[in-house]
Amino acid sequence: MSKQIIVYGGRGALGDCLVRYFKSKDFKVTSIDLKKSEQADISITLGDAENLEKQAEFITEQIQSSLNGEPVEAILNVAGGWAGGNAHDKNFIKNSDLVFKQSVNSTLIAASLASKFLKENGLLALSGAAAALDATPGMIGYGAAKAATIHIGKSLAASDSGMPKNSSVLTIAPITLDTPMNRKWMPKADTSTWTPLEYIAELFYKWVIDPSSRPVNGSVVKLTTKDGNTELSYH
Repeated sequence: MSKQIIVYGGRGALGDCLVRYFKSKDFKVTSIDLKKSEQADISITLGDAENLEKQAEFITEQIQSSLNGEPVEAILNVAGGWAGGNAHDKNFIKNSDLVFKQSVNSTLIAASLASKFLKENGLLALSGAAAALDATPGMIGYGAAKAATIHIGKSLAASDSGMPKNSSVLTIAPITLDTPMNRKWMPKADTSTWTPLEYIAELFYKWVIDPSSRPVNGSVVKLTTKDGNTELSYH
């Protein structure tokens, strides 16, 4: 029987890369997103107007019925998005609400799913941001959402968090990902400092198949890319 993983945010640039990569490694992949994934074996499509509780209930029911009682090797939450603004910006509250729904809500739901469906020794991967390790005055809502994600990850790694036995919770903190959207909006940027999506896919795959390769449970893994080479540091 094929090993199974869940990719939350499977239609984003990184999520789609993960779906394709793990499929190529003979994993059965479930995608969760606002849009259907044609690449995934199972695609759970969300309504964007639902509140957190209803969305969590819907996803849990869908996962329950699709897994046939088999636990998953990993849940990879790469849902999210970017929106800027300082406290005086006219869209400050609107943008903050958006990024909290994208990042924090998905993280909470992924945590709930992990407590129910992740195998012992499995992996829950979350998406923070290097910027959230410091002040973010020009993008306060975004920084706060990513800082909350980091906090949730550390809390899940602590004892009595409800996570399966010997499971790992790791939060990546990239600076800039090399996505088509980033290239569109920053055409003159030095892309040699952007982290390739394939690098993250390979990193996650290594963590999934070889638990001994994982950093300490609860780690925030900062990804720093220079001249096309990516180095990891742990926080």
